[in-house]
Amino acid sequence: MATEKKKILVVGGGIAGMTAALEAAEVGREVILCERRPYLGGRVAQLYRYFPKLCPPACGLEINYKRIKANPRLQVLTLTEVVSVSGSEGAFKVTLRSSPRYVNEKCTCCGKCAEACALEVPDLFNYGMSTVKAAHLPHANAFPARYVLEPELVAKRELAEKVKAACEPGAIDLEESGKSFELEVGAIVWATGWDPYDPTGVQYYGFGKHPDVITNVMMERLAALDGPTGGKILRRSDGAAPQHVVFVQCAGSRDEHHLAHCSGVCCLASLKQATYVREQLPESKVTICYIDIRTPDRLEDFYLKVQQDPAVAFVKSKIADISAKGDKLLLHGEDTLAGKRVQLEADLVVLATGIVPCRPDESLKVDENGFLTRDQVAGYGVAGCAVAPVEVSSTVQDGTAAALRAIQSLAR
Repeated sequence: MATEKKKILVVGGGIAGMTAALEAAEVGREVILCERRPYLGGRVAQLYRYFPKLCPPACGLEINYKRIKANPRLQVLTLTEVVSVSGSEGAFKVTLRSSPRYVNEKCTCCGKCAEACALEVPDLFNYGMSTVKAAHLPHANAFPARYVLEPELVAKRELAEKVKAACEPGAIDLEESGKSFELEVGAIVWATGWDPYDPTGVQYYGFGKHPDVITNVMMERLAALDGPTGGKILRRSDGAAPQHVVFVQCAGSRDEHHLAHCSGVCCLASLKQATYVREQLPESKVTICYIDIRTPDRLEDFYLKVQQDPAVAFVKSKIADISAKGDKLLLHGEDTLAGKRVQLEADLVVLATGIVPCRPDESLKVDENGFLTRDQVAGYGVAGCAVAPVEVSSTVQDGTAAALRAIQSLAR
């Protein structure tokens, strides 16, 4: 009976963490799922479509949200991070820290707080390509469906009081503060996800200098209907539709000066995004500059399908420099198949940046590339892109495996 009462803590509310939490809770275990953001879904929630079927992730996420709401054994803590862990398998003591949302469960998502808010902040969900009211719903399909107030707004007391006055249900609490608290759990699953690599340090690509040099995660939001342009793929400099889009693979990846590892999914992400361009802008053309295209197993068929589009060209080249020429971008490299230099003129350049694993606790073991290893202390499980750069379906499978390992740990 003592074993049955022990809880599982899942750290990270992305697709891996949600899967692990749900699988454990649905077989009768008590589970606590904590997430540092104000919503669940992680990076998957920011995608426009999956590859290779090009279906939207919203339906799959919505199914998981319904499963969470229907399961009384699963407790969700958003805006919450792990501070420290002590103890051992079967008897971990975990200290967590929650940040204030300033909006309680009375919120009806009416949006009147946003209407009354005069302050805007960068929209992190859209990777800073737009702004959002400092009182906002994190995104259209956010779970939990509850608004959040940014600390910048709360610090401006007069503005914050106007926002509070506009909230008819009385859901805004400007006095809410962060707090630390402790939990006792029997097992922990670390599913802390990943961050996109910041290519600012790859100076020869001009990211941050040229507005029409963007990253693959930014491209995903440009194509999304709830993105900064309403789903229209447009140049950031002038709002025009690009006629030639160039994808630069391994932008900082497989490079000892930046990310030494291959992130596995970047080639497929660019192939997928090439279909976005061709579908929306049929008169456009796409060039993909690559070191080599990596599409393992069944995903090779997707690569072959994109190859059949005569408006999509593949150039085996590691681009060495991107510079501006008027309202165009010039890319210089070497076509290693043809054995000659190549110069491309583009309207929009998309850098295929890699996956940087999140390491939530310094005591966790990592490999030479910073990914969590599977030989953690007894009672710890790991899952998802914190362990290895993998696509969504493999991440879900890994989340299920992590749930099983946690249940086995409680049984020992």
